[in-house]
Amino acid sequence: MLLDGFIPWPEDSVRLYREKGYWEGIPLPAVFGQIAARRGGDQAIVDGGRRASWDELWAGSSRLAAQMVRLGVGKHDRVVFQLANGIDFFVAFLALTRIGAIPVMALPPHRETEVVHFAKASGATALLIPERVKDFDYRPMAEAVRVTVPSISRVFVQGQPLAEQYSLAALAAAEVPAAEIAAIDAIPLDSNDVVLMLLSGGTTALPKLIPRTHDDYVYNLKRSAAVAGFGRDTVFLAVLPMAHNYSLGSPGFLGALYWGGRVVVAPKADCETVFGLVEREGVTAIAAAVPLVVQWLNDPKLDRFDTTSLRLVQNGGARLSPELRQRLRQRLGCQFQEVYGTAEGLLNMTRLDDPDEAVLNSSGAPICADDEIRILDIDERELPDGQSGELVVRGPYTIRGYYNAPEVNARAFTADGFYRMGDVVKKQGRCLFTEGRKKDLINRGGEKISTDEIEDMILRHPAVKGVAVVAMSDPVFGEKACACVTLTNGGALSFDELKQFLLSQKIAKFKLPERLEVLDEFPLSPAGKILRRNLREMVERNRAAEAAQRGERKDV
Repeated sequence: MLLDGFIPWPEDSVRLYREKGYWEGIPLPAVFGQIAARRGGDQAIVDGGRRASWDELWAGSSRLAAQMVRLGVGKHDRVVFQLANGIDFFVAFLALTRIGAIPVMALPPHRETEVVHFAKASGATALLIPERVKDFDYRPMAEAVRVTVPSISRVFVQGQPLAEQYSLAALAAAEVPAAEIAAIDAIPLDSNDVVLMLLSGGTTALPKLIPRTHDDYVYNLKRSAAVAGFGRDTVFLAVLPMAHNYSLGSPGFLGALYWGGRVVVAPKADCETVFGLVEREGVTAIAAAVPLVVQWLNDPKLDRFDTTSLRLVQNGGARLSPELRQRLRQRLGCQFQEVYGTAEGLLNMTRLDDPDEAVLNSSGAPICADDEIRILDIDERELPDGQSGELVVRGPYTIRGYYNAPEVNARAFTADGFYRMGDVVKKQGRCLFTEGRKKDLINRGGEKISTDEIEDMILRHPAVKGVAVVAMSDPVFGEKACACVTLTNGGALSFDELKQFLLSQKIAKFKLPERLEVLDEFPLSPAGKILRRNLREMVERNRAAEAAQRGERKDV
């Protein structure tokens, strides 16, 4: 029986995708079990001073899976999965999927508000958390979540647990009878069923849950890694959060492992750490994002390192400008690949043998011949090549509905099953060229910020009468958030007060507005709607005037 609340592909699509070999009917953990059986003692993941072979990874996941079953975690249980990058991440991910539990892939920056939402929306029964990342201790947060969400009965910790929490390392190291391991391998898994849940970009309020199946996600990671040219000689550097779809399986570290490569985990994203690992470990591929590319290219320390092993740098999350693509290729002497897509499915990638026009300017082409792409005008009519419109898609790895969200699904999908990407694009030949978004979603270096969510929180402040959060341009992150507010009579609000107020609501720091504009009134359309475009233009004018004023002072 498939997971309740999951919308499967229609039977005719299932038959087509199986006939064409896109779906092979092998559950994801079984795929990696076959690789472990072939590779045995070969090194798979390097994580600081730890080096794990396939045998070690598989044995650790076997023990951890058996211990989780003892503790009551079972098939179809949803588990909020918030672990930090490393060997433990893959061991825990394998363990959960082997018993049919479903990891809900949260990110380390998420805090109590978001984790409570993920737990409630998924009906989660457990949390997997790190002990600490930087200065944040996740263990008290987990206990607060457990109080708020009664379905959460277990908390597993990557590090030292509090009382009534469980140590992942201790569970994975404990001896388990062979019969219990055999029982894990005997758990029936349906390749049509949900294997994991990713998070949507969150165009409305908090993220929605994206159920991905064994069949579709195995194809996703296998095919995208093939387009990236991954193979036995690939050494993939994991520098972005491994729970993000791009770093997980698009193609990510799972794609590298699938094709026989090795994964190196970077503890930090600074130039010295990253390119020190490139030199020492012979890294061949890095999945990067706009802020990292900008940071690395502008760091003079980059020239100290031997980067001759590096063959490919990918960019995902937000479009990299043609100028930076060219600079990256010249500075590092490697190929560049733009990856544009969505956790809901569709992936577009520039090809390694594309002409410069496509490599430097486009957002790539769909990875599958049966990705059905349509560009629609405001009246839902399909547009020809060269005309800009809304991108909609369906295919063998694009979902047919969010988890347990019928009202959202009615808006997000067409009647014939196409997913509305929300992006405005044009198509030329086989390549797509992105031009913006239909809805207000701020893309801060690949991290998506819902304006609705932040506006709702700001409106809780007693001095705020109205609010509109808009994007402002940024040379490093692409976009940052600016909060435009009107205040109540006698009300006052400083930028620092706003930030502290939002932090008190326990949201991720990347969602904080990075500028505040206090207005007497909002510009309104004849229908009474806030003219956000006017606000964005006003913010840019004000920033330009401030920059000019600073320049005049500087010259005095």
